[in-house]
Amino acid sequence: MELEIPARLEFVALARLLVSSFAASTAVLPEDRIDDLKIAVSEACTNAIEAHDAIDTDERVIVRCRDDETGLEVEIEDRGAGFDPSLLPDHPPVTDPDRLKFERGLGVPLIKTLVDEVEFSSSSAGTAVKMTMRRRAAENEDD
Repeated sequence: MELEIPARLEFVALARLLVSSFAASTAVLPEDRIDDLKIAVSEACTNAIEAHDAIDTDERVIVRCRDDETGLEVEIEDRGAGFDPSLLPDHPPVTDPDRLKFERGLGVPLIKTLVDEVEFSSSSAGTAVKMTMRRRAAENEDD
């Protein structure tokens, strides 16, 4: 499945709904894992939209979903300026009072926590975030 959405925040819910419907219809993931995926998709789409806003482009954000025997893969692609995820600052633990100083920038760490694998491909032509939810992990959670 492939979807192109305008780079506007009101379309994040549409992307989240279509990805979760795709995941549910393929019976790849249990409901709680689909909830994790919806949050990760929301974060990735919001980051993509912000990347488009930063360079004032009318390009669309692309959302792709694929499933196979191993699981589900969702890719969010933007045409922003790109970024190096390894340069993102480390956040203090949630129990550290300094964590309150971080109002933004939690999306990438959240995505990494919610999905089984995440890969960032970034250049000056944009960023693609590929998130994988493995079928095996979903089956093991039911044991």
